[in-house]
Amino acid sequence: MTILMEKPELDCQNHVDESKELVLDGGFPVPKSLSGEGFLAPEINSFGNSFRDYNAESERQKSVEEFYKQQHVNQTYDFVQKMREEYSKLNRMEMSIWECCELLNEVVDDSDPDLDEPQIQHLLQSAEAIRKDYPNEDWLHLTALIHDLGKVLLLPKFGGLPQWAVVGDTFPLGCAFDEANIHHKYFKENPDYNNPSYNTKNGIYWDGCGLDNVTISWGHDDYMYLVVKENGTTLPSAGLFIIRYHSLYPLHKEEAYMQFVNDEDKENLKWLRIFNKSKVAVDVEKVKPYYLSLIEKYFPAKLKW
Repeated sequence: MTILMEKPELDCQNHVDESKELVLDGGFPVPKSLSGEGFLAPEINSFGNSFRDYNAESERQKSVEEFYKQQHVNQTYDFVQKMREEYSKLNRMEMSIWECCELLNEVVDDSDPDLDEPQIQHLLQSAEAIRKDYPNEDWLHLTALIHDLGKVLLLPKFGGLPQWAVVGDTFPLGCAFDEANIHHKYFKENPDYNNPSYNTKNGIYWDGCGLDNVTISWGHDDYMYLVVKENGTTLPSAGLFIIRYHSLYPLHKEEAYMQFVNDEDKENLKWLRIFNKSKVAVDVEKVKPYYLSLIEKYFPAKLKW
C-alpha cells in the first residue's frame, strides 16, 4: 500500500506532525479513533514504498493481465458459494501456523507484479514492517505474518486450485462490477455481468448492510478467514477483518463499494489501510522465536485446514 506523507520522520515510533495532512492511496485522510477493542487505530504507516503498479512495463505485466482476465471471467456468485461450502469443512489436514508458513516456500503469486520470491519472505517482510511502526501491537505483527497463508490452496494437498481462484485483488459479487477493479474490461465476459439481479450498483445488497453480508470473490483471503475463525483464535476482530479483506483493493484503496460498509467496518478499515509491503530481506531464523511466541499466544498448537 503506497502512503504519501510530507517529511516523514522514521526515527520516532508513531510520530505525527499534526500540521501536516496525512494522505493514503485513495486520497483520503485517516482520523484518529479508538476502536471497540480498546486500542488506538493508527493514522499512517511510515513506510512509503511504491508497489502494485499494473501499468509499468515489466517482465510480468502481460502474465499478470492474463491472470486477471481469467479471474474476472470465472469468479461468479455461484462459484464462490460452492467454494465456501467445500472449504468451510476444514478437512484437508491439521498443522501449525508455522508449518503452513513453511509450506508457502513452494508458492509464487502470479497476480502480483512485485512478488517474485518465496511467500515466506513476503510474510515476514510485511510483519517486520508493521512491527517497526507499531511495536506494541503484537496481534498486528502476527496478522501480517499469517494474512497470506490461504495461498496454500494452490498446492495439490489443498485441491490445487488455479491461480485465479486463490490470489489477486478481490471484489464483491452479486452487484455491479465497479470500474475501480483492475482490468475491469474483462468482466464483460463474466456470466453475472448481464444478470439483472446482479448488475445494479447495490445488486442483492443494501446500503450499510456490512461487508459480512456481501459475497466477495473466492481466494486465499476468505479461506484463511474461515481457518482462523473456526479454529478459535483470540486475535481481535480487526485482525480477522484484515485477513478477510486485505485484497479488497477496490474498496480500501479506491473507495469503491463503500455504500456497503457499516460502522464496525469503518473502524476496522483504519487498521487495514496501514498494511504495507517491504522489500527488505529478513533473516528467518533470527525472527522465528518471536513469531512462534505470538502463534502460541493467539492460536492452538494445531489447526484444522
